[in-house]
Amino acid sequence: MSAAPASRPRVAVFKLASCDGCQVVFLNLEERLLALAGRVEIAHFLEASSQVQPGPYDVSFVEGSVTSARDVERLLAIRRSSRVLVTIGACATAGGIQALRNWADVEEMARAVYPRPEWIEALSTSTPIAEHVKVDFEISGCPIDGAELVQFVTQLLAGATPRLAEHDVCLDCKRLGRVCVVVTRGLPCLGPVTRSGCGALCPSMRRDCYGCFGPCAGAEPRALAHRYRTMGIPPDELARRFRGITGALGPFRETADGLGPDAHHPR
Repeated sequence: MSAAPASRPRVAVFKLASCDGCQVVFLNLEERLLALAGRVEIAHFLEASSQVQPGPYDVSFVEGSVTSARDVERLLAIRRSSRVLVTIGACATAGGIQALRNWADVEEMARAVYPRPEWIEALSTSTPIAEHVKVDFEISGCPIDGAELVQFVTQLLAGATPRLAEHDVCLDCKRLGRVCVVVTRGLPCLGPVTRSGCGALCPSMRRDCYGCFGPCAGAEPRALAHRYRTMGIPPDELARRFRGITGALGPFRETADGLGPDAHHPR
């Protein structure tokens, strides 16, 4: 009598406050996603199918930051039903671009944007998921990189501890033979302190890195900010740069906060 086939790992993909871009990366995998679907049971993924199944789940991927009380409630439920929780993208790992509210008056912003601001229920801050529940793994990026996602899932399904790159974008530029935009154009590139993952996309287009993948291992953003100030770049401009896509993360947030009295963080 043959042995019963082993059950496939149950996978879920959830969304909090975000643009859906990281979920779209899943869908853009196309053939690779189909191959993955043959190895796992995709039990919950509203971006791909309205047919969902309740937990528990072996692995849950969560996109988006926590920006409302309802987000907190949903996140706690997801954590309870997930054996492994993986955050994907800058919103989930770093608060995202919506974390710009952390340095502003949210009620004033709502009045400026919405005709009925009283309908908007939002927290005064946008925070990474790890500030609320235990996170097992993080995949950075805005959006995440498809190749890095495939590598991560392949390692996870093989029973290995996933390992993602921790070096900076500068190293990618050197490996790819890209001309440094700091040296040639005087741009305040965050590549020296930003984690690899995008293939040095912006510098390859002669643009400066905006820190989409967050601080790299051993990042020294304060030293980089000091260097850019000696190049004549105003501190308020540098503060805005560090407070961009991943500005709620400690090294970038602390650097921006130290750039002057106009860069005070209210939290």
